[in-house]
Amino acid sequence: MEEEDTRRVVEMAARHSYGRLVVFLAARSRDLTAAEDALADAFASALETWPGKGIPDKPDAWLLAVAQNRLSDAARRARVRAAAVPTLLAIADEAYATADTALSFPDERLKLLFICAHPAIERTARTPLMLQTLLGLDAARIGSAFLVQPAAMGQRLARAKRKIRDAGMEFDVPMAEDLPKRLNAVIEAVYAAYGSGWDDVAGDHPRSRGLEFEAMELCRLLLGFMPDEPEVRGLLALMLYCESRRTARRGVAGNYIPLMEQDTALWSQAMIEEAEQLLRSAALSRRVGRFQLEAAIQSVHAQRRRTGTVDWEEIALLHEGLILHAPMIGALVSRAAAVAEARGAALGLNLLESIPSDAAKSYQPYWAVAAHLLASLGREGEARSAYDRAIGLCDIPAMREFLERRRQTLLR
Repeated sequence: MEEEDTRRVVEMAARHSYGRLVVFLAARSRDLTAAEDALADAFASALETWPGKGIPDKPDAWLLAVAQNRLSDAARRARVRAAAVPTLLAIADEAYATADTALSFPDERLKLLFICAHPAIERTARTPLMLQTLLGLDAARIGSAFLVQPAAMGQRLARAKRKIRDAGMEFDVPMAEDLPKRLNAVIEAVYAAYGSGWDDVAGDHPRSRGLEFEAMELCRLLLGFMPDEPEVRGLLALMLYCESRRTARRGVAGNYIPLMEQDTALWSQAMIEEAEQLLRSAALSRRVGRFQLEAAIQSVHAQRRRTGTVDWEEIALLHEGLILHAPMIGALVSRAAAVAEARGAALGLNLLESIPSDAAKSYQPYWAVAAHLLASLGREGEARSAYDRAIGLCDIPAMREFLERRRQTLLR
């Protein structure tokens, strides 16, 4: 029982306090990597010692004290150089204290996100670095979100940190004129964090549990900080549309229920209305972007609660616009699925098969959609093979069980 209680408390601390503790340690140690290593040691020590000695009254304070001791030991052994190049928050705090024109961020996490979006960091590493540094996701979870193998993502993150440490970059709190150039990377990080939690339908992964709520909190803070940015409104609207369906995504037994089979009476009308208002106000700027378009697609789905039907032609057209702004594989697969609903499975499958195979080969939704369309066209053998591929690529138990049930229907 003691070990179970320890794991539960450690998981809660990792989920809710990791980013704050790393920020504190990095600001004082002036070495981001050392701070992360020290905190990881503290968590490992907690798992080893708490079952025997008891869980402390203030777990976060215990973890911080142990991590600080680890950093001190490392310094004494010369693993952390006293004159190391400051990273991220250390330099940011200094600049913030001395610059009269520095912005006042409403939250330290939000400040760190903008710092990590520094243009000197490789573009493909900015958002993953935010997810690891601030939210504590590992390379495997981050790689999954960006369709990159864990080893490759780990190398990408390591390169970014080496560049921060060795190249003598100056990471300062951005001025107001810098924010728009960094905003897109910040929005992508918040959305990736939300998606990592949202994809974990049953809440099985301890590092994803509650992540979507933290992402929504950050987005609300970002909206208050930059109220005139329509893409921030679009992102919050998108997340609210998704959140409105939370209770409808799982059955009584915890099974996954796909969107078109959900009971719309379980959807939150209050969240839908808030999302609609955000989307309308974003449209007034006449600066359409990816997240506004994604929210608009979810808005069409939300209308099913009122009308009982879905305008698939409108969804297909919105996907055309989305692809112009963000021609990512997710949008390409979703367009094929929407076109299949609006204009027939054959046309949808043609669009799906036009996606380059290199991009599609390890993208699980591609094979799930392919299986569904092939089954609709009576090509059952090919559909079973596609289901096998989709199941093999799926690491979410509830989703995998759903796909297995769909595959079983082809054997009857």
